[in-house]
Amino acid sequence: MTDITTMVDHLIAADPYLKSHREDLTRRLDHIRHMHERLTEGRVDLLDLASGHEHFGLHRTGKGWTFREWAPAATAIYLVGDFSGWKEDAAFALTRTGDSGQWAIDLPLGALHHQDLFRLRIHWPGGAGDRIPAYARRVVQDPRTLIFNAQVWAPDTPYVWRCPDFRRSKRPPLIYEVHVGMAQEAEKIGTWAEFTENVLPRIVRSGYNTIQLMAVQEHPYYGSFGYHVSNFFAASSRFGPPEDLMALIDAAHAQGLAVIMDLVHSHAVSNTVEGLGAFDGTQYQYFHQGPRGRHHAWDSRCFDYGKPEVVHFLLSNCRYWLDAFHVDGFRFDGITSMLYTHHGLERAFTGYDDYFNETVDEDALAYLALANEVIHRLRPDAVTVAEDISGMPGLALPVESGGVGFDYRFAMGVPDHWIRLTKDTPDENWPMGHLWYELTNRRQEEQTISYTESHDQALVGDKTLMFRMADAAMYRHMALDDPDLGVERAMALHKMIRLITLATAGSGYLNFMGNEFGHPEWIDFPREGNNWSYAYARRQWCLVDDPQLKYYLLARFDRQMIRLIDTAELLAKGAPSLLWEHDHDKIIAFLRAGWIFAFNFHPTQSFAGYGIPAPAERFRMVLDTDDRQFGGHGRLVAGQVHHPHQAEDNPWGSQLQLYLPCRTALVLKHAI
Repeated sequence: MTDITTMVDHLIAADPYLKSHREDLTRRLDHIRHMHERLTEGRVDLLDLASGHEHFGLHRTGKGWTFREWAPAATAIYLVGDFSGWKEDAAFALTRTGDSGQWAIDLPLGALHHQDLFRLRIHWPGGAGDRIPAYARRVVQDPRTLIFNAQVWAPDTPYVWRCPDFRRSKRPPLIYEVHVGMAQEAEKIGTWAEFTENVLPRIVRSGYNTIQLMAVQEHPYYGSFGYHVSNFFAASSRFGPPEDLMALIDAAHAQGLAVIMDLVHSHAVSNTVEGLGAFDGTQYQYFHQGPRGRHHAWDSRCFDYGKPEVVHFLLSNCRYWLDAFHVDGFRFDGITSMLYTHHGLERAFTGYDDYFNETVDEDALAYLALANEVIHRLRPDAVTVAEDISGMPGLALPVESGGVGFDYRFAMGVPDHWIRLTKDTPDENWPMGHLWYELTNRRQEEQTISYTESHDQALVGDKTLMFRMADAAMYRHMALDDPDLGVERAMALHKMIRLITLATAGSGYLNFMGNEFGHPEWIDFPREGNNWSYAYARRQWCLVDDPQLKYYLLARFDRQMIRLIDTAELLAKGAPSLLWEHDHDKIIAFLRAGWIFAFNFHPTQSFAGYGIPAPAERFRMVLDTDDRQFGGHGRLVAGQVHHPHQAEDNPWGSQLQLYLPCRTALVLKHAI
């Protein structure tokens, strides 16, 4: 095991600004090791420890059924359900085992049957209540009463995997973020099976190599987007049975696509019956006691990551989804909220002191490091992504290098910057130097995933980039034979924004479903305020399928862009290097892996023979946002070869003289 001093030295070498925080870094790394030792007690391997899902919960054995639960404050626990007439029955009473707060019961095979509904009735000092088991693998909602119950799920024929040995490609992740429920066209909740049949082929054709599934873990309120989780081990039944989710993942694997899922370990829904809110009658079983245990902005509960039983629960949850559903990794949601007791609310994070003070939850940091160890030891090819807005150093570095172990972190400042530009600044005033800074400002020692917009930017109260730029004109002028200056501007910038974000991305790229073709309007889940409508909780695929609409052309550009970057593996071949930036002309040009990307963001000024410093080589144009097939004006010659010209006033000693039409970007490849 790497010496902690060496690990800290590695961190400081990568980022000298950390030197003054050596003591904090040393303490944190020591805390990770201490938590590891505290959990395993030197007697059990961490991977074996992270198998709580095989111990707790309901399991069918060769002789019958075994059920176990952890509820230290309970005084009595009964299984109640269809099999007991929903009454407490001594035959279904659990027995406390030992002093650790575990309860257990063994039942004959005929006591329970596939699809039986059940709960726990837990008694504690001064009260009692129904609870859904913490490790329940199947939770269903009665469509009439809207009540949630656990369900015995033991089909006679288990799912047989077609691609049991799938391993994720090492290519940079090009992620297509999806919400299965709203992925269909009809005004309803979509299913795993409908997604596999209707949407998966679209993703395959689009060229993305990774699917990110939202809202997988069971959540009582559909409109929470899946982020108020109640049952951490249950795939949401509103989308269909678990075997259909397995089939979705299997089908993606058969097409060579990896599947990662949103993992919500940053907080939990406050509900008590459906969730863990007061599972054994106490507020502190899984969560912090008092105000620290409540996330008032999210109306949810905050885990106590310093409690071994809680860490065991969460580590087991990581392993469960890898074991049972063959997912290829996780996007860890709400990392900023985990890392700080203030949850990052109304904090700017302007200096390193923001990362090293009493508000940092070092127990949460230690848990995340152990979670990454479990995931990567079990599946070395698995990918983990941290959603952190704070910029905490070391998140996406291996633990042995002093980091927390994530493979990637999201470049969350990039979409925020695009929102500010498109919302508050006329594009003739866009500052090119600052734009380049925002696109490339990242920790070079850590891998990042960039994006122009995710689901966050499409929620009601906000707008997608295309909708923000075109606004009401999208309702009237998206037919090919209906020219409109507002739509024309929006389409041109939509393509340029996506191309420059992808081409400058650190190590990966993400797109939310439908945004690649400029899906109109916003996302609004059924709620009382919209009369429980599904009109905005769906994707209008008919728009992109119609070749007479401009959406069709935007999607065509996105496919070309994604395939070009993926085939060349540009994101794996070094960082972009600025060749030229001119604020007045609104020009940015850069070199990446031998390819040249040139952007003219000027709204009206086209430039002929514009000199761009470049290597003394011939370059062929391989992509052009102004191409007519992408809804442009066709002002450039497809496949044109550009020859170098001598220019002693730049470091290359040569330049390319390019025709750069207004609001146009082009990609040049070395011409042999």
